[in-house]
Amino acid sequence: MGRAPASRRRRPVSNTEVAHALREMSLFLEMDEVPFKPRAYEKAALAVDALERPLAEIDAEAGREGIERLPGVGKRLAEKIHELLATGRMAALERLRKRTPVDVLGLTAVEGLGPKGVHVLYEELGIRDVRGLEKACREERVRALPHFGAKSEEKLLRGIGLLAGTAGRQLLGQVLPVARDIEARLRGFSGVKRATLAGSVRRRKETIGDLDFLVATRDPDKVGRAFARMSDVEHVYGHGETKVMVRLTSGMDADLRLVSEASFGAALCYFTGSKAHNVALRRIAQTRGLKLNEYGLFRGSRKLAGRSEEEVYQALGLDWIPPELREDAGEIEAAAKGRLPRLIDHGDLRGDLQIQTDWTDGSASIDEMADAARKLGLEYIAITDHTRDLAMARGSDEKRLLEQAEAIRGLNRKLRGFRVLSGAEVNIREDGSLDVADEALAQLEVVGAAVHSRFRQSRTQMTRRVIRALENPHVDILFHPTARSIGHREPVDLDVDAVIAAAVRTGTVLEIDAMPDRLDLRDAYVRKAVEAGALLAIDSDAHQPGHLAYADEFGVAVARRGWARKADVVNALPVTKCLARLKDGGGGRGRRRRRRSRAGMRGSEET
Repeated sequence: MGRAPASRRRRPVSNTEVAHALREMSLFLEMDEVPFKPRAYEKAALAVDALERPLAEIDAEAGREGIERLPGVGKRLAEKIHELLATGRMAALERLRKRTPVDVLGLTAVEGLGPKGVHVLYEELGIRDVRGLEKACREERVRALPHFGAKSEEKLLRGIGLLAGTAGRQLLGQVLPVARDIEARLRGFSGVKRATLAGSVRRRKETIGDLDFLVATRDPDKVGRAFARMSDVEHVYGHGETKVMVRLTSGMDADLRLVSEASFGAALCYFTGSKAHNVALRRIAQTRGLKLNEYGLFRGSRKLAGRSEEEVYQALGLDWIPPELREDAGEIEAAAKGRLPRLIDHGDLRGDLQIQTDWTDGSASIDEMADAARKLGLEYIAITDHTRDLAMARGSDEKRLLEQAEAIRGLNRKLRGFRVLSGAEVNIREDGSLDVADEALAQLEVVGAAVHSRFRQSRTQMTRRVIRALENPHVDILFHPTARSIGHREPVDLDVDAVIAAAVRTGTVLEIDAMPDRLDLRDAYVRKAVEAGALLAIDSDAHQPGHLAYADEFGVAVARRGWARKADVVNALPVTKCLARLKDGGGGRGRRRRRRSRAGMRGSEET
């Protein structure tokens, strides 16, 4: 039998689809109160999320054995993943869906609703999806159920509203790998001279509504047809001379713009900047008697610039503006005066100060995380496993933390050119106290503190709670300061200005958590912190080796959007100088606490 036509062949199952299936299995199993297995499926989903290669390629090359070699994936899970890749189905998941026909992924995305709650809602009210949940809440039927009540209804409706606010948008971390793959394929198409990402992805916005690609070519029709025929194009909305609009199998819309090489820079500028940034640039052009559009900068019919972005900005009397800053938030005025900051760059980080291991809720050992970090080019990491209040994460008490610190010291005796720091991610309790005694914290090198519960405190209570934690002499870093989960949980109600001021006063570092669903601090708060003179850390919050790349990939992007420089980031320093910037010079070594000036930090910028 001959090969099926391309239009009828089943497309490969994507990594995203595999990860979603594994998470769905985890949630169904948790709903049924099956022990241990839900965590195994969630770990496998995290491992798949972090893969750079398509699983379909690994399966084609090495089959189930290749999949089984992935971190967090054992023999049985490898068989299920192989089945999904081979057939497009996972029989075990189909059975669970049939038995309890609910949108468990969609419902558990609503803040405050877990798998067991989903099961109760289905059994008692027949609720299958978010739409049905919203209707039941508005009709006040949910409050009558055990363990729910009127306040639960209100919370669920808030959560549904939060989801609706991100409807049609996807996390940068989900979109960027897909976008880069398409960008690479475009560059390989016959007739393409230049190809690149544009739009909000190039500006590294935290959520993305659609994708924009730009190509320089002399044969736009040929390139446009090749783009429209890609295997991950689900639908073609339109195909014109200079633009192709499609919908991808990931659910994202994508536009391809086709221009000449002579206009590539002007088009890249036009299709990258926010609307407000572009309007401001056109206004500058108009005041000079010029016209600016996606084809170039013109005086009458004569083109003055357009081949590169740099020449367009220069012709307007501006320094070139990094894409992340193009939001009309003061960057144009700074560029006109030659005062744009020299932003921290990808590759500048030398360490990572928030990492979890299999001592708590991570999936890899300390040794494995250290080895993966070293392979990425890092010089040090801090192990910051959770502490006792986070029982679900198997949080450590004082005894276990100090046992881990001793194990880290033993590991360091064997390492060369790399260092592992002892640490913890302590819980900030409702009153601002910590769940680990000061005597134990004093023996650790890096202590981060974070809010993990009681998210609905008033602004006054939450601000007082966080500031009290910052005033603890052993707390070096405030981890994920607003505790948000993009699209799932709102940030806590916090007086961010007051917290930043307290961080400066107490010498506490503020973190940019680079997990794609956190990106916390967000860009606007990063800029406030930089302007106030606070120190920052950019961390991966890695729970497995594949997450370690997040710090450089996404965390640095947030820092750049917040106008941060290398001098503002403690873990862009060598390990000894990084520790010297923490409150007690890297606790555990008995150094006295020292207050350090911002000038001292800036003086070591290029070290």
